[in-house]
Amino acid sequence: MTRLREGYGVTSELMNSENLTEFAKRYAKAWCSHNPESVAAFFAENASLTVNGGLPTPALEIARGFMRDFPDMIVTFDKLEPRGDRAAFHWTLTGTNTGPGGTGKRVRISGYELWKIDNDGLIEDSLGHFDAAEYERQLKHGIDIGRGD
Repeated sequence: MTRLREGYGVTSELMNSENLTEFAKRYAKAWCSHNPESVAAFFAENASLTVNGGLPTPALEIARGFMRDFPDMIVTFDKLEPRGDRAAFHWTLTGTNTGPGGTGKRVRISGYELWKIDNDGLIEDSLGHFDAAEYERQLKHGIDIGRGD
């Protein structure tokens, strides 16, 4: 097995820091594809994505929800950093909540996922985090121009 360079404690024969960065870039593009199956393809068969301490949920289900709620969603890859035996994928989501029952408000929220990569080079477990209170505020009021957003 190859141990990831630059402090990445995740082990995988298929992953090193360069490969993981390319994986992260492709993952962000998958979120922008508006195809939830493209996101799910980055996850191992029985993997889950947990958001803000909620219940572990299949990535396909979470991707479907965000893509439904934000049809114009763009997810950017901000950075990748080591976190013990995981890698932290930092992202920014920008989109307009125009899906069914949406508020019509534009949001821009940043967060990160703590990935555990399996030996096949897929996400085995992802712990997602973002500021839920700020997200809810933006859903109601939109991006606050006065804050420089």
